Amino acid sequence: MAEDREVFLRARNRTFTSFNEDVESEWKEPFYFIQGADPQFGLMKSWAIGESDFGGDEWEEEIKLTEEAVDAINKLCPKPKFFVLCGDLVHAMPGIEWKEAQERDLKNVLLKTNHDIPLVFVSGNHDIGNVPTPETIQSFCNNWGDDYFSFWVGGVFFLVLNAQLFFDASKCPEQKERQDKWLADQLSIAKQRQCKQAIIFQHIPLFLQDPDEDNNYFNLEKSTRQELLEAFHNAGVKAVFSGHYHRNAGGMYKDLDMVVTSAIGCQLGKDEHGVRLVVVTEEKIVHRYYSLDKLKTEGLDQDLVDLLRKK
Repeated sequence: MAEDREVFLRARNRTFTSFNEDVESEWKEPFYFIQGADPQFGLMKSWAIGESDFGGDEWEEEIKLTEEAVDAINKLCPKPKFFVLCGDLVHAMPGIEWKEAQERDLKNVLLKTNHDIPLVFVSGNHDIGNVPTPETIQSFCNNWGDDYFSFWVGGVFFLVLNAQLFFDASKCPEQKERQDKWLADQLSIAKQRQCKQAIIFQHIPLFLQDPDEDNNYFNLEKSTRQELLEAFHNAGVKAVFSGHYHRNAGGMYKDLDMVVTSAIGCQLGKDEHGVRLVVVTEEKIVHRYYSLDKLKTEGLDQDLVDLLRKK
């Protein structure tokens, strides 16, 4: 049981224990990872009956969809380097009665992931609250590992951020100050090391389609957004992957790709339930959204396989 728990707590001391920096900080060859978002156990019923802010007392459909995702990912060849879930792991907000059961059922599904595919977790607003507190953040860390951290894979530098601290940190200003300082240090490392690629994971998108779009529930406030975009760009970050929108979206800021990935769970637009495959080469980052049906029946597209074979 303790060994099972370890699967969910690999983000520790602001790093990720599945990957050794001494081994992974040098470029070797192209690789890929899987990005999913918003399994959000409990939302589908809540949305269907018009109680989308409620905890959701049924989540059988989300269990089935996440099982399909895990099963399809397990069958991929070659194997992905890791599987990252970009927030809203479950629907119940902190303090809602179903949260513990939703998290337990999600963990039971995720334990079926092949052991050689590490699981990376990103905090979302339903995981720590729209206005997080030190207590809700600590609860997430106790269950899923650190809320922000960095790690290296194959010469690529990855940062996982707690985007709620950019959205509303009014009840946890010290936590925001610590992440801001840490982030500045990490961006300095990315710039100094001149790594092949630098990639960020967070739940809330910086923007949905346009860097200058108006503020709304699904993006970050404009002044915060512009500050982060410029800081990321100056550090050489090439892509930011997020969820939260339950639809596919995204756009460019200079040479930074803002990628918004639709949900494994409840869809709020016309996309199908799915995940995103991301191939990283020395020159570029190529990503493609796959429905669960397509991933299960067809696997990787041939052009992505060809990219992985290039040395």
